[in-house]
Amino acid sequence: MFNIEFHDNFISTEDNSQEVIFIIPVFNDWKSVRKLLEDLDTLLTRYKILASILVVDDASNFPEEQRLFDNMGLRAIKNFKILRLKRNIGHQRAITIGLAYTEAFYSGDMVLVMDADGEDTPQDCIALIQKCVENDYRKIIFARRSQRSESFLFKLFYRAYYTTYHLLTGFDIRVGNFSIIPFNLLHRLVVVSELWNHYAAGVLKSKLMNDDINTRRGTRYYGKSQMNFTSLITHGLSAISVHGEIVGVRLLIVSCMMICLMIIAILIVVGIRLTTNLAIPGWTSYIVTILLSLILQVFMIALSFIFLVLVGRNNIGFIPSRDYSYFILSVEDIF
Repeated sequence: MFNIEFHDNFISTEDNSQEVIFIIPVFNDWKSVRKLLEDLDTLLTRYKILASILVVDDASNFPEEQRLFDNMGLRAIKNFKILRLKRNIGHQRAITIGLAYTEAFYSGDMVLVMDADGEDTPQDCIALIQKCVENDYRKIIFARRSQRSESFLFKLFYRAYYTTYHLLTGFDIRVGNFSIIPFNLLHRLVVVSELWNHYAAGVLKSKLMNDDINTRRGTRYYGKSQMNFTSLITHGLSAISVHGEIVGVRLLIVSCMMICLMIIAILIVVGIRLTTNLAIPGWTSYIVTILLSLILQVFMIALSFIFLVLVGRNNIGFIPSRDYSYFILSVEDIF
């Protein structure tokens, strides 16, 4: 049985209550937003946690119905805004815009990033807050899912993804967006351009201290997950691209090793031809030609990796705290 222990005494009095800003990217799923707010408010009230909600509307196809948020009677959630984007930019980039906007216009103790679909549970939000407090606001805390409920094929490819990621980058990435950031670290995070491609990988690249807690996947409020095989591959490539320099250097080393092995193979083939009677007529020139062709191809690949590393070193890219405003259409105060 999977359990998370909560300690009622980690937040003491109303005067010393925690202030948490929730960043929730949304694309069309407004019914889930209302349900999440209701569930969150119940737990936050119990633990005397004050909250502000920033929903990042990733250019939904239809606006939320205002009546969905009327007469909610929330107690712990004091502020609710919707940050509307000019175009659909995807989950990771919507989170990045939300982080940059929060750093510019909010203040509080922590910033919690989560989805609205119900798979990131309010109970685990409390666990993240508690872990952040226990670490004295010095670490970014991720929710690591120790139990997954997707299909066997999805789990298989997901395992292949983080194995490939580790081999190419040297990092482990078994966490997603569900996380909490001490507000005093946010100014260091919003200048990390790699967040634009992948939030979790960008945090790893920033070298800010981080930790994780075990959680389990919650039940979706409505509908089905939009994550499929294609989106998983895209998501994985985005994570790997964050460490493009490391990947380029590692592949360059592998390419050079392959070139050395093929040169040794050529020397062995020529040695057999010149010093023994084992060579088959025409065999030596045929093998040497093939190996020289392979060396040329691998050499060109190695040059590509060198340019990849150099471009990565000189490309400043998107800086969230500087460029986020270009994507904002409007900010609406719901309450």
